[in-house]
Amino acid sequence: MTIAELIEQIARQLDDAGLCFGHGTDNARDEAAWLVLHVAGAPLDGSFTDWGMEVSPQQLDRVQELAKERCEGRAPLAYLLGSAWFAGLEFEVNEQVLVPRSPLAELVRDQFQPWVRPDRVRRVLDMCTGSACIAIATALNLPAARVDAADISPGALQTAQRNVHRYRLEDRVNLLLSDLFTAIPPVAYDLIVSNPPYVPAHSLAGLPPEYRSEPGLGLASGEDGLDAVLSILLDAPDFLGEDGVLVCEVGESEDRLAAVLPFVPFVWLEFAHGGSGVFVLNREQLQEAGEGLARLIRNRKNVV
Repeated sequence: MTIAELIEQIARQLDDAGLCFGHGTDNARDEAAWLVLHVAGAPLDGSFTDWGMEVSPQQLDRVQELAKERCEGRAPLAYLLGSAWFAGLEFEVNEQVLVPRSPLAELVRDQFQPWVRPDRVRRVLDMCTGSACIAIATALNLPAARVDAADISPGALQTAQRNVHRYRLEDRVNLLLSDLFTAIPPVAYDLIVSNPPYVPAHSLAGLPPEYRSEPGLGLASGEDGLDAVLSILLDAPDFLGEDGVLVCEVGESEDRLAAVLPFVPFVWLEFAHGGSGVFVLNREQLQEAGEGLARLIRNRKNVV
């Protein structure tokens, strides 16, 4: 059986199983290609062209084993393979971290332009780093910058450490155990980037099994999904330099966030390769919104 034939066979199997896609692919055929090429040891960067190459019996058995596990267990394929791709880079992933899939990858590869001057970025904070994919990709695309990568989960940071070691960035990517800003050093960051939890807690039970396989700590954020981002908005200006900016992804919570904060001048980004729910604010804008943010957060905490 050739690579192309096996991909078509596995695609039909995945499609017939009624799986949910969204952890690196959005359809059965692309996921089948990912699975087959991974097992075959073929490149996953779009350069592979030898579709007529025959798979070995051992490779065929492994592909079929993984496809069966994917269909029956409904875990994301990235967890079964132990790896995922972000911004053109491969990262170790497991059940301790979310599977990378953020549109922020496009912004990282563009060196966060035009929102920062890449040559002037010296300190970056990646809040809620998970696997450290954003932190590592940022460090590689902004070679003059040091990156602090923070997460509340010790398990996530263990995975992050292995990814940092993989790219030999121990001298430039520093991992921090922190509940948002509580243990962050008093540094004036040029850039804070974050993909925090933003799913309403009551929505978790209704998510497809693939999403429920991921750590809830990285998904849920209060009853309306806004607890983490509101805290980040309030505290971020204290950790930004004079020209610093905050880039934050809130995904499906974009409309809810804009509705509760009509006084905040969010700049919502558009992406050439799809994705939404990412905003940019500078330090001055965050400072001006501080009083209103603090009032809103107090009111939310007082609601019984």
